[in-house]
Order: sequence, then structure tokens, then C-alpha cells
Amino acid sequence: MRILGIDPGSNFLGLGCIETQGSKIECIGYRTLNVSAKVLRLEQKLRAIYLGVEKAIQDWKPQEVAVEDVFFAKNVKSALKLGQARGVALGVVSFYEIPIFEYAATEVKKTITGSGRAEKEQVFRMVSLFLGRAAVENLDKIDSSDALAIAICHGQSRKSRLLLSSAPQKRSFPRSVPKGKT
Repeated sequence: MRILGIDPGSNFLGLGCIETQGSKIECIGYRTLNVSAKVLRLEQKLRAIYLGVEKAIQDWKPQEVAVEDVFFAKNVKSALKLGQARGVALGVVSFYEIPIFEYAATEVKKTITGSGRAEKEQVFRMVSLFLGRAAVENLDKIDSSDALAIAICHGQSRKSRLLLSSAPQKRSFPRSVPKGKT
């Protein structure tokens, strides 16, 4: 299964692709899109995100996409910019009709490091261990590392998520209706 991880950001957007086969995980590629507001105007930023995500899809041909879930930000303006970046990225994915799975940052950290409160540097080190140092020797951006972590998290938990989504839902019905209460 080929999985593209997306770490949305308003200045840097991380992309990382892995392939899983059983318990084996292989790094297919990664990159960080620099869409800094200081460098680009809004329309240029959104176009760069669109083209960058589209290129990743065309280059790596993922079968599923995992993305960091929305979080609550203290700064409304920052949250809006992040939402725009995330929306464009997911719009490209939906255009290619690739299934999208969302993960909370704490879930990704817990899956990768064992702690939902892990620092970015810990996540970076564990991603290097999962994929092998040679595969990620040029991994210098935390955003790419986070994107790979999101993809790894999905690779580790996708089977249980798919089983839960296809399992019949347990329904509770009253055992009997008391007489005269119909």
C-alpha cells in the first residue's frame, strides 16, 4: 500500500510517501513546499501548494492519503491561513479520487514515539529509525518528517480503521414492550 502523508502548514507544507508491505515500511520520497507569506502572495502560495501536491501524486502514485487533522488555534488569522493551505491540498487529492484519512497530531506522535506529547525532534528521530537512516539522510525539514510520520501512522493503523468502518454496528433494542405500552 502506497501512502502519501501531508503535514499542512501555512508557510511550509510537508509531503512524505511510504510503501507498506506487511510490517515492512519503505520510504518512496519526501519534500517540503516553501510557501512562506514573505516570499509569495496568497494566490501564488495556493497555486504552489496545488502544483506541489499534484506533482507528489503524479510522481509517487499513492493509493491513500493521510493528513493531520484540524486543530484549534489561538490565532484566528493563522487558523484561516492553515485552513486555506489544507483545503487546497485536500482538493487536489479529492480531484484524483484518492481516499483521505485524518489523524490528530497526538495520535501520530503516540503511534510513532509512544507519547502523544513528543517533541518534533523525537518524531524526526523515530521516523529515521522506522525508515532507515540512508532513506532519510537528506531529511532536513521537520515538515517532511512530520508528513512521513503521518503516513507511517496510517500504515500502522489502517487495518484497524478499515475493520472498524466495515463492522456492523451493534444496535440495542428493548427486550420486550410492556403490555399496554405500544
